[in-house]
Amino acid sequence: MDVARPTVPDGLLDVGRIGRAHGIKGDVRVELTTDRRERVAVGSRLHAGGRWLSVERSRPAGTSFVVGFAEVPDRTAAEALAGLRLYAEPIDDPDALWVHQLIGARVVELDGTDRGECVAVLDNPAADLLELETGALVPVTFVVSASDGVVTIDPPDGLFD
Repeated sequence: MDVARPTVPDGLLDVGRIGRAHGIKGDVRVELTTDRRERVAVGSRLHAGGRWLSVERSRPAGTSFVVGFAEVPDRTAAEALAGLRLYAEPIDDPDALWVHQLIGARVVELDGTDRGECVAVLDNPAADLLELETGALVPVTFVVSASDGVVTIDPPDGLFD
């Protein structure tokens, strides 16, 4: 899931961080904070340091990526990017649940029972968890729909006991 952070430029999502320079051609290491690998696909655009960067080349390197941006011609320019956050426009995927749309939404059961506001989405190996203002945790696998600031869930009996 793409993760929105409070300091994100308007309308963009925080999708990663630029690490150290790699080689002499202006490539950098990129650590993604999203599971959407297309964020570093050739032709994609990322925003960093107040400007847009176009991915010219990209390859996996362990848990990160080595990325070359069209606007970064050499190692010196790449070194100046180290530590910058990467932002991108939201991906239009109607079947996806996006963290920035879940946080702040009302969580309601199918029968209309209001369970409160989602205050965070916690990364969990089995399934991400919606953290409600009450402290309750709801696996996203129980989400039926999410739209217009309302998340509808179908939890098993006893989840809120």
